[in-house]
Amino acid sequence: MKIVVTGGTGYIGSHTVVELLQQGHSVHILDNLSNSDISMIDRIQDITGKRPDFTKLDLTEAVSVDAFFYNQTDIDGIIHFAALKSVGESVKLPLSYYQNNILCLVHVLKAAARHSIYNFVFSSSCTVYGTPDRLPVTEDTPIGYTPSPYGATKQMCERIIEDFTHAQTGFKAISLRYFNPLGAHSSRLIGELPTGIPNNLLPYITQTAAGIREYLSVFGSDYNTHDGTAIRDYIHVTDVALAHSAALDYMVGKNNSVHEKLNVGTGKGLSVLEVIHSFEKTSGLKLNYKVVERREGDVEAIYADANKAEELLDWKARFTIDDMTQSAWEWEKKLRSI
Repeated sequence: MKIVVTGGTGYIGSHTVVELLQQGHSVHILDNLSNSDISMIDRIQDITGKRPDFTKLDLTEAVSVDAFFYNQTDIDGIIHFAALKSVGESVKLPLSYYQNNILCLVHVLKAAARHSIYNFVFSSSCTVYGTPDRLPVTEDTPIGYTPSPYGATKQMCERIIEDFTHAQTGFKAISLRYFNPLGAHSSRLIGELPTGIPNNLLPYITQTAAGIREYLSVFGSDYNTHDGTAIRDYIHVTDVALAHSAALDYMVGKNNSVHEKLNVGTGKGLSVLEVIHSFEKTSGLKLNYKVVERREGDVEAIYADANKAEELLDWKARFTIDDMTQSAWEWEKKLRSI
């Protein structure tokens, strides 16, 4: 198939492009490079032996988006990653998040309608559940209040896709509500490459271990959890990438309009301290970390019931937390020539 991947030079996007190319699909990446690096194109080619097409594009500019799709033919599907994604930053810059994340989606969906593209995979998030009453969360868990504008944009985007699917005959969409992707590709050629201070846990851990950061901040130790730190469902980024390709395969050949929402996780919650201990075990290093105040917008604990994704997509997470921390450290070492 010919697949357009928005945000395809980013962390999860680049890993997904690798899987798509290795499965024989052709890929055209759209990205404005605001939180990624163009070197990812070369890295993807080094892994797969194939070079994805690339267009630098700001998806908030409707005219530019429509012009791109107007000049393309035979696009079979779109995987939409492009979005601002920091929970903490969204609390400080809510208007930027609402404007960017919602406009990008609307413009891409309009282009899909104009150019008869019927298969759509959306990068959603477990943040749509807010603070759940029961764990693990299933797809039937009520969508609750989310304390971050980032989470609110994911809720709104899913509603937009739902309404669009009802209005657009034959349009098929899958929103993948993934939890906390970690790790790096086994080649050590691609991994999480944040610009500035990392927003996610593992790159902060590896940068601290590499001496780039003085210490790791652990946001809160007074949660109602077994060790006082927040609990998340951490999943290897390659597992997440494979879920996207499986979602595309699932939609092909289906004619009825549908919008499925699927959890993508391991089904197991791990605390921040457990991730730190895994890193210390796999790297053989002692990590310098400091407990600080809770971060605004964070929830106490959340992890997935991913049985529906296994049932519909024949997909299941394969990698362990030790696989994630070890691969992330291997990526960091190669990146820093350690």
